[in-house]
Amino acid sequence: MSLVGGAAAIWPLTARARQPAMPVIGVFGTGTPAPLYFAASKETVMAEKGVSIAYADGTGSFLVLLAMAEQQGLFGKYGVKVRSVAVKGATVPRLTADVPLGMIGEPAALLQTAEGADLRLVASFSDIKLSGHLVVRPGIKTPKDLRGKRLGARVIGAGLWISTILALEQLALDPQRDEITILPVGNPVQIFRALEQGEIDGALVSAAQSRELQAKGFAVLLKDYPPNISSFGGGLVVSNDFLLNNRDVVAQVVHALLEALALCLGGQNKAKVRLAFNTALSITDDETAASSLTELRRKPYPSLAPLAKMQKVISIHDPRVLNVSVVDLIDDQFVRKFDEDGELDALYAAYR
Repeated sequence: MSLVGGAAAIWPLTARARQPAMPVIGVFGTGTPAPLYFAASKETVMAEKGVSIAYADGTGSFLVLLAMAEQQGLFGKYGVKVRSVAVKGATVPRLTADVPLGMIGEPAALLQTAEGADLRLVASFSDIKLSGHLVVRPGIKTPKDLRGKRLGARVIGAGLWISTILALEQLALDPQRDEITILPVGNPVQIFRALEQGEIDGALVSAAQSRELQAKGFAVLLKDYPPNISSFGGGLVVSNDFLLNNRDVVAQVVHALLEALALCLGGQNKAKVRLAFNTALSITDDETAASSLTELRRKPYPSLAPLAKMQKVISIHDPRVLNVSVVDLIDDQFVRKFDEDGELDALYAAYR
């Protein structure tokens, strides 16, 4: 599926949020985004602690879990108030004292850690495979024609950039050798517009976007890939300082997201899943949503091997990531606890 995103915004109001509502006024710090509103309920009234979570607009299927947890009031159910803060455009979400959690691509976590941030990956909810169509402007007919051209991605070094590098490899192209420039453009809609307006020569886009562009004379250089080529993962990342001082809050957030995961994969709540996909990723067709659901991991343990692979690819752009200890980045204590005490299986059983 298409990946990408970036200034601050809040999830669109859901049907639930349009009910008589109460403002969430927890320990959110002093950031500028407006508070998210939940319907007044027993769970939200009882919730005592709050936290802000950054997410990169349109970055992948794992964001459906954040939308689902918000729409179904799952954070309030577990006693935590959450304000989600969208990061749009060609910007990597930054974790700060005011926004200490992130539902972000794992490459973004590696990049920030390479810059000196002390972060922990506490859950890895998705394994996003290389997919989509590499679409190019009219006049480009072969892979060799891409030499010296400009491609678009959300940001340099992160998820869609990695996917674009891997797609070029399938065409026996190398960005450095073949002088192919990959520009930071923004989310999937912004990339689509940049390609349509001739600001870039090509980009990796969704199948739906590809069909629309082909109708306008654009060409597809690549759409079929060997199976099981992973581009990047997406998960919940937290600043280590916040984790050390607010372990209960992080546990509550993980618990809510695990229930959202069980709800999405349970197969009994198609209307709710469809709404979450529309909210999170503007996906409205069942086929695309079903494909995206296959990217979600039933047991979202952070894994060393995929992180090491991402680290190697990102080092093409930023060699500092090779200094990051991916072992130290991983903290699976919460997923492990909920798995080993049977809570994760109980959630899946509840939504079968």
